[in-house]
Amino acid sequence: MQVPKNDVYTVSRLNGEVRQLLEGQLGRIWLTGEISNFSSPSSGHWYLTLKDSHSQLRCAMFKGRNTTVAFKPINGQQVLVRGSISVYEPRGDYQLLIEAMFPAGDGLLAAQFEALKMKLAAEGLFAQDTKRPLPESIQRIGVITSPTGAAIRDVLHVLKRRDPSIEVVIYPTAVQGAAADKDIIRAIELANERLEVDVLLLTRGGGSLEDLWCFNSEALAHAIYNSALTIVSAVGHEVDTSIADFVADIRAPTPSAGAELLSGDQSHKQQKLAGALARLTQGWRHYALKRHSGLIALQSRLDRQDPKRQLQQQSQRLDELELRLTSGIQRRLSSHILTTERLKARLERHSPAQRLMLERQRLTYLDERLKGAVDDMLEDAQTRLGGLSHSLASVSPLATLSRGYSITREADGKVLTHAGSMKAGDTIETQLAQGSLLARVVEVKPE
Repeated sequence: MQVPKNDVYTVSRLNGEVRQLLEGQLGRIWLTGEISNFSSPSSGHWYLTLKDSHSQLRCAMFKGRNTTVAFKPINGQQVLVRGSISVYEPRGDYQLLIEAMFPAGDGLLAAQFEALKMKLAAEGLFAQDTKRPLPESIQRIGVITSPTGAAIRDVLHVLKRRDPSIEVVIYPTAVQGAAADKDIIRAIELANERLEVDVLLLTRGGGSLEDLWCFNSEALAHAIYNSALTIVSAVGHEVDTSIADFVADIRAPTPSAGAELLSGDQSHKQQKLAGALARLTQGWRHYALKRHSGLIALQSRLDRQDPKRQLQQQSQRLDELELRLTSGIQRRLSSHILTTERLKARLERHSPAQRLMLERQRLTYLDERLKGAVDDMLEDAQTRLGGLSHSLASVSPLATLSRGYSITREADGKVLTHAGSMKAGDTIETQLAQGSLLARVVEVKPE
């Protein structure tokens, strides 16, 4: 049977293509599991296995990443991690390269918040062109909040101070707890059925992400989006953000700010300015969200082509060889010690004085040979380790730069290899071992 030459894979080629396939298809993922087989060799990298009741997955977290972890992982600990799937080509094992790690529970709500935000943005719920404007004349405001909380007191105080003529209809709801989002949805639906107010103000005071979690409900987001009445979201403090803020027609940073936005003063300038600022903020949030999504996609492409991955593979291989070398030396040393003990026992069983003296001399000689052999093995291992480190450093582009070489790129980032592709006046960037230079071409000299 004749096999086409191009259809025959080497093991290295197959592992390399599998790695590119996994990295390209899955990208970054969140994963939760229990730590086992945790190790931290002298290189500073972390190696561990994440497992659940049925499966396990090898993981690596390199030194540049694990310095951001605020705790020391231990075996048996439940964690939440973010990373990308790759293949460790020397063994053909697929593994997770961890970028961030949190104790299970911490960070899980934040991950769910980001996932829902990306999903709703893709569905168009944050689109600026779907936002409803504030009514030109507001005579009655519907406030959806807890009737006993501090937020309603702040809102009523601001409205009384700025425009006592505005009527307020309170739709009492829970604003915290597992069922609070359903309570808020019913209030929005009731206000839309009655149509007794000009605008709705959804509000509560500040709190933790867990306290405000009912405002991150997907069902609530759709209820706000489908409301016929304009909805202003004033949830928490200025630094707090929720899904309700992104979907609402206008977002106010605090309950008091929401009341000021919906009430006029003598000149109405503050109201118009707050409305313009809120629309600008909403538009900027929408734009930033789109740019963030594009940045994540570009970062994923960059990570797949980053030469640092190859260096990480080599570093992981070096750690593995170091562990094997140490284990081998320990086994050989244990074997020699055992042999020595056996010789000593045989010597004690044959007690003539002359033979005892000869055996002692022989034992001393063997002990010296043993120490010399161990020293030679250690010296040979150190020499091999130094050679591997030198080989790794020799292929690094940073080593080339440190010898006085440089890399020159065109304005679009493409590496410049031919002077004829440039003309006088073009801008080039030269990267050195320490920093880079931005220059302009004065003259082009052909080869």
